[in-house]
Amino acid sequence: MLKQHLQFKLSQKLSPQQIQLMKLIQLPTQAFEQRLKQELEENPALESGKEEAETIEDEYDDLYDNDTEKIEAEDINIDEYLSDDEIPDYRTQANNYSADDDEKSIPYAAGTSFHQHLMTQLNTVYLDDKDWAIAEFLIGSVDESGYIRRPITDIMDDLAFTQNVFAEEADIIKVLNLVQELDPPGVAARSLEECLIIQLSRKEQTPAIELAIQILEKSFDQFTKKHYKKLLQKHNITEDELKEAISEIEKLNPKPGGSYAGNTRIIEHIVPDFSIKIADGELELTLNGRNAPELHVSRQYNNMLEGYKNSKTKSKSQKDTVFFIKQKLDAAKWFIDAIKQRQQTLYVTMSAIMNYQKEYFLTGDERKLRPMILKDIADTIGMDVSTVSRVANSKYVDTPYGTKLIKEYFSESMKNEQGEDVSTKEIKKILENVISEEEKRKPLTDDKLAAILKEKGYPIARRTVAKYREQLNIPVARLRKQI
Repeated sequence: MLKQHLQFKLSQKLSPQQIQLMKLIQLPTQAFEQRLKQELEENPALESGKEEAETIEDEYDDLYDNDTEKIEAEDINIDEYLSDDEIPDYRTQANNYSADDDEKSIPYAAGTSFHQHLMTQLNTVYLDDKDWAIAEFLIGSVDESGYIRRPITDIMDDLAFTQNVFAEEADIIKVLNLVQELDPPGVAARSLEECLIIQLSRKEQTPAIELAIQILEKSFDQFTKKHYKKLLQKHNITEDELKEAISEIEKLNPKPGGSYAGNTRIIEHIVPDFSIKIADGELELTLNGRNAPELHVSRQYNNMLEGYKNSKTKSKSQKDTVFFIKQKLDAAKWFIDAIKQRQQTLYVTMSAIMNYQKEYFLTGDERKLRPMILKDIADTIGMDVSTVSRVANSKYVDTPYGTKLIKEYFSESMKNEQGEDVSTKEIKKILENVISEEEKRKPLTDDKLAAILKEKGYPIARRTVAKYREQLNIPVARLRKQI
């Protein structure tokens, strides 16, 4: 049976301005500049740069006659809308911008792409039309690491369907061998094994290089798994001979395409959002000046409002225009206010992180990093955890020890034998140091690493050691073995 009743419910909803602020906070400097550019293009009432504002003293009351149709906003106070017309007050705070304030863009050098580099070399080789089409297609199939990872049969089919070139597998391999003679050495290889062999074959043939080629051709699997005893027995060689051959292989480039400076990969320039410096034993925090743009309301819109105020006749189209102007002015004010709040939030959050990790920033020793989670900073600055997360996950800070992602300073805590809370970063650093000092002929297993850490006062399980080792991109003991 249907019933009708009233229900009261309290709920919290974010306003459009709050949503806009949250989106702005999570943007790093370069993305923020793009967002600012977009807003300037979409809102004609918003302008950047300095402008001397002439505020209008009169209150703009009684916009409409009582006997005429009214729009949503009946009264518009020009002073209210143009109060931000001069330089925003947050620009006058010295600690909110740095010396790089005028640095607005980074010049990019134009260069030759990796594939263009290969095609330039191919132009020096005489080929008939069919072989040229095959060679051009093969170069187009080379990935950014310098490999051709597609089977020859697939390339043969694509040549027929897309290029109308009918070639046998032997014809494609013949042209492929020619492409593999281009620079850098090892380009257009179909596997790591082939890439390394091509590079070794172009070197002066010495006993060590000949042995290295033999190992790669006949014992590649044992070599990658570092089964050195099997290699010694299979090739009937001494340990010194094997060491020399491995040394030659280690000099090779497993990714020949990655070494080319003009590769087609997009080079991402990290623009730090903050800068921390040490002056007289104290830390100084500055916010990148590119996060503090100079914005004001358009003077043209001010003149339009003044013209409407002085107009004796107020038509329907003029009222619609004023309504449009009011919307754009509101949006401009909201955006300027959001930038102020964004800058303040960024500075306050990073300042709390800097003070929390003061000992680390003064010394650069990662073992000095304190356990720190998002809630620690959120409680300190009186903001929500999600706000701190937005700042930490996408912002970089320039320190005397390098440019780091802020979230790298956050870590969980563990208790040592003395019952003190220590950062997992500290444990990882000690683990890394222990592995770097180990005997390379007999690398330490995870069990032995756990025992050593326990002796140092960090009682953690073997599986935890394995997890930290993997996070540090350190292979297992067998793969760290050296002769």
